[in-house]
Amino acid sequence: MYIERTLAATIHEVTRSFPVLLLSGPRQVGKTTLLERCAEPGRRSLSLDRLELRDLAVRDPELFLQTYPPPLLIDEVQYAPQLFGAIKAAVELDRSPGRFWLTGSQKFPMMQGITETLAGRVAILDLLGFSQAELEGRAAAAQPFLPTSAWLEREGPRTGESGRVGEVYRRIWRGSFPALYRDPAPSWELYYGSYLETYLARDVYQVTHVGELTTFLRFLRAVAARTAQLLNLHELARDVDVDPKTAKSWLSVLEALGLVSLLQPYHTNVTKRLVKTPKLYFLDTGLCAYLTRWTSPEALEAGAMSGAMLETYVYTEVLKSYWNRGLRPALWYYRDRDQREVDLVLEQDQTLYPIEIKKTAAPKLEDARPFAGLGRMGHTLGPGAVVCMVREPCPLSAEVLAVPVSWL
Repeated sequence: MYIERTLAATIHEVTRSFPVLLLSGPRQVGKTTLLERCAEPGRRSLSLDRLELRDLAVRDPELFLQTYPPPLLIDEVQYAPQLFGAIKAAVELDRSPGRFWLTGSQKFPMMQGITETLAGRVAILDLLGFSQAELEGRAAAAQPFLPTSAWLEREGPRTGESGRVGEVYRRIWRGSFPALYRDPAPSWELYYGSYLETYLARDVYQVTHVGELTTFLRFLRAVAARTAQLLNLHELARDVDVDPKTAKSWLSVLEALGLVSLLQPYHTNVTKRLVKTPKLYFLDTGLCAYLTRWTSPEALEAGAMSGAMLETYVYTEVLKSYWNRGLRPALWYYRDRDQREVDLVLEQDQTLYPIEIKKTAAPKLEDARPFAGLGRMGHTLGPGAVVCMVREPCPLSAEVLAVPVSWL
């Protein structure tokens, strides 16, 4: 059974306004399936994974577009950046909306070509694996998360078992790749092992031509073990026995493939005592669990990475809630040199919304104590949230809510 995607509404909206749409995201998150579901009759779908199509697109992009005229869906367009100039020329002749849909899974190299060639003509959207809302059948109603009473009123009330700690960690451990929710679903271990050996190995080689894939896999495991931690490139490089320059380059590859995200610290020009190091997050908790060798949800929930994986899951769900509506959130974390830390900070309309993430079903107001540090930053401080394992939202104070993980 097809699981509806929240981003579908934005795709239809964008198609009415822009001649070109680019949908970017990691391999196997459902980009092509989503666009094919959204496509009107007559839109041809082509994949540049097919070598004969890729060869024509690279060798003679104008002939490619003559052979396959729009409306057109071109999958894995990063294989033929030569197409961007030909698409620009076609759009200059006819700026009708919705002519070209593109997908790609190597973000940074592709973005450079797209933004330089198709500026003003292309709408860029991001897609990750299934969100919690999509898996629960709430795709159409899901809204960007903001810890306010208005958001709670739109999202609630809820029923069901999704808020139980065991169910939350089953979802964290399983991950969000659509293939794992088919009926019948593939073996979890076999799926992630194949994902690394096929898509990841091939794409890593294409982006960097790295020959030491065994060393790169060790690096990937070391990165996964550091999810929800401050990035320390020198320590990471030392543990994998590569130089820091290589570690930085390889981390950029993982960002380009949409596998990791670096969350920057919040600061203003007048703040001098803030930590400037980004935090590292894996963007699929199932792949992260596989790489760090947690063999069951129960082992993960009881293990040393339990808190970090919950924080990673909440971060990705917040990110998806915005990306799935075509929005790019102003999202940060806060930490000063006195170790006062706020896990996530959403900024909207010059108002800061602090979010703490705790693996507890009995949150206390003191969990939100670091929020006060943000009040000295020169911006208005909005309502805050402690996202945790409570079954129903409840106020901890007039300005702080306890929000269930299962409500994201």
